[in-house]
Amino acid sequence: MQIVTALGHALWMGFTMLWQIFWGLSLGFLFSAVIEVVVSKSEMSKLLPDASPRSLTFASLLGAASSSCSYAAVAMARSIVRKGGDFTSAMAFQFAATNLVLELGVLMWVLISWQFAAAEFIGGPIMIVVLVLLFRFFLKDALKSEAIEQADKGIAGSMEGHAAMSMGQHGTWKQRLSSRDGWIAISHSYVMNWSMLWRDIGIGLLIAGALGAWVPDSFWQKFFLVSHPTAAMIWGAFVGPLIAVASFTCSVGNVPLAAVLWNGGISFGGVASFIFGDLIILPILNIYRKYYGGRMTVFLSVTFYLAMVSAALVVEALFQSLGWVPTQRHTAVVDAAITFNYTAVLDIVFGAVFLVLTAVFFRTGGPEMMRMMEDGEHDHAADGHRGSHDHAQHQHRSHSE
Repeated sequence: MQIVTALGHALWMGFTMLWQIFWGLSLGFLFSAVIEVVVSKSEMSKLLPDASPRSLTFASLLGAASSSCSYAAVAMARSIVRKGGDFTSAMAFQFAATNLVLELGVLMWVLISWQFAAAEFIGGPIMIVVLVLLFRFFLKDALKSEAIEQADKGIAGSMEGHAAMSMGQHGTWKQRLSSRDGWIAISHSYVMNWSMLWRDIGIGLLIAGALGAWVPDSFWQKFFLVSHPTAAMIWGAFVGPLIAVASFTCSVGNVPLAAVLWNGGISFGGVASFIFGDLIILPILNIYRKYYGGRMTVFLSVTFYLAMVSAALVVEALFQSLGWVPTQRHTAVVDAAITFNYTAVLDIVFGAVFLVLTAVFFRTGGPEMMRMMEDGEHDHAADGHRGSHDHAQHQHRSHSE
């Protein structure tokens, strides 16, 4: 009976966390879908010919305007490399696509506090700068050439279909945003975001619920060295990405667990480094191995980890000096309850958005496109997406006639 009660407590905590974040997820995915359709990336590789400040800035902005799914970001970065874009700029794009996206900031604000959202948007560029410096000093031309040669083999990893879809917009942004076809594409991208991330979100909520319900605060306080503030600041930044590796979740799926860790005593910078760590979880390291080879995978894992830790320490020091580190440890999400308040109203509004866009997705060939993506039929070129999108539009017209 005690086991059933404990499981019920963990599941209830996970569900109440979902209740708190659903509207933020729906809002973030809607913005992401609109940006995916409005911002054309067909010339992306031409914009990223080298690792100059101009190219790196473009890479960061394009990444921030792109998907928040780590797997899709990694696939899109490989697409940039295969289309002639610079390798370092492609990695900067990948970092921005997972750490500078709107929905991540919204969830950090909703679940913990605005300071953590600010830390992500300040720490992300710092992490990219550190990464570029590490590449500049330690990445050998021979290793980079070997990785590019491996990338050109086109070995399947994960989310190649979404990468191809995201690279295939046509027309001006005004035409895409004001057209019926544009909103069909938005519905497809919106549902694709949910389909890519629901497992990560679900696993993240279950892990966060279990840890919040079962692990006592005394354990976290000892593990995070709460009684030694200076050591806790350093230890948190170093251990944060390693916890992300062990949790197997990524992107927005990490945010509920970040709230639990903050409640338990991890440092402010530790939360930031934990969120940054989604690009070195074990499944993604395996994708790097397929994409770029074993030697480059080791190089990426080490340099990514160092960039994450460095950015977290800088963010911690900066926010401490500005007095921006929150003093409140007991986050509301850990003791969240379902009541009729502003969260309930927002959940209802964005639940309606979810239902409408999902209905459009199903009525305009979305499931067929998703099946084609899963079968790898979108991996060969952006033209494949255009053809399937045209086919989806044809299907929709046929149904409406």
